[in-house]
Amino acid sequence: MQCLKFPEQLNLTRIALTGPIFLGAVVGAWSFCFGSSLQAQSRVRPNFVLIVADDHGRELGCYGNPVIKTPNLDRLAAEGTRFEYAFCTTASCSPSRSVILTGMHNHANGTYGLQHSYHHFQSFSHIKSLPVYLSEGGYYTIQIGKLHVAPPEVYRFDETIAKVNPRSPVEMAERCRPVLEKLQDRPFFLYFCTTDPHRGGGRVEDSPYRPDRFGNREEPYPGVEEVIYDPNEIPVPPWLPDTPACRAELAQYYQSISRVDQGVGRLIQVLKDTGHWDRTVVIYISDNGPPFPGAKTTVYEPGIRLPCIVRSPFAQRKGVVSQAMITWADLAPTILDLAGVPIPKTMQGRSFAKILEEENPPGWDEIYASHTFHEVTMYYPMRVVRERRFKLIWNIAWPLPYPFASDLWEAATFQDRWAQGLDASYGQRTIRQYIHRPQFELYDLETDPHETRNLADDPAYADVLARLKAKLRDFQKRTGDPWILKWERE
Repeated sequence: MQCLKFPEQLNLTRIALTGPIFLGAVVGAWSFCFGSSLQAQSRVRPNFVLIVADDHGRELGCYGNPVIKTPNLDRLAAEGTRFEYAFCTTASCSPSRSVILTGMHNHANGTYGLQHSYHHFQSFSHIKSLPVYLSEGGYYTIQIGKLHVAPPEVYRFDETIAKVNPRSPVEMAERCRPVLEKLQDRPFFLYFCTTDPHRGGGRVEDSPYRPDRFGNREEPYPGVEEVIYDPNEIPVPPWLPDTPACRAELAQYYQSISRVDQGVGRLIQVLKDTGHWDRTVVIYISDNGPPFPGAKTTVYEPGIRLPCIVRSPFAQRKGVVSQAMITWADLAPTILDLAGVPIPKTMQGRSFAKILEEENPPGWDEIYASHTFHEVTMYYPMRVVRERRFKLIWNIAWPLPYPFASDLWEAATFQDRWAQGLDASYGQRTIRQYIHRPQFELYDLETDPHETRNLADDPAYADVLARLKAKLRDFQKRTGDPWILKWERE
């Protein structure tokens, strides 16, 4: 028998394995080869840790930020694969998390907006999620921190580690220790979700520079050595205004990211201490972009282009920087593929397991995004197709003013500019341009990476516009998007 380098090479994808004897034989054969390559026991299967930060953009040392201190995540990237073109499909917490855990776009799984409180968006009851498929495939599934999706029967885990502060990532990692110590022989999936670096409590009128805007705790975080940033040294990205208010909030945001990094470092140490590190695949992502207007809740690049780091102990190459364009709809199929669990046909993403060690794999050159709500009062459906060069945004409800999430509206960064009037600049746009958007936005990202020159009405790009519109409609048809009706009715 020829031994395989990676479990995905078994090519179990989308094969209906119904017989337990057949499934056991296949998994056993895979385990024998896979385990021997590690000089481990013959029936080893990979564990998975999926870390989801809250509102974290690409502010990481490994993504080129010269100021942020994220040594643990940078080391994870150096030992694995860092995706340069990774995207959430909607820059809103609950909808994005529903995509992560179902492999289906939010317009297909029913989580159109936020789950909590009166927003009350939930996935359809017939949906099966990643932890359920993994549990049925023999994995022990664990959830800790922010879940933010419903109903519970759809997003069912074998164990939930409760009564933990999701803003205390080192503490979260330690709470995982006794659970992982018990799991020596059974493969597991750990869904580890911090609330950092999401904005904390408190209203802007209390003080725009209050130290808990990205934490909301008076006592220190156990095990965390706070990293304090000088606002004057923070690089302000082009999509944000370079103002004292913005710099102060960015410094707090960076501080929160460094807490997450320390939590990741402690979790890695816990995996090592409990004997799991050498057979655990670790994936780090964020649900959506930074918690500032111009990123979160938008489908502009800062809102949807995010970090994705995959560290596999079974990989032969380290420090890979992949140019493949992937989305969070691809995560669930990929994990199932690596686990040797069949990928259901209902999943709309595709596995990138086979290309984890390739820099420029062919056929990964476009992505799609679908946003409808954030808060229930924020109806503003948008659909996106993005290629390497061109990107088309369809603002379906374009006559409406663009709505604001409550935490973004109250942000000192925005209120400082809002006070200057609609024609005040906010990054690369005026506030008026940010609020009032055209039906179609077409951008050439090679010459206009900040998406400021809309080419939708330029006759020179009429063919590009028509081609991308056709792609968008085909995507909506493939994924069962109810908003496809808007092409004909409005």
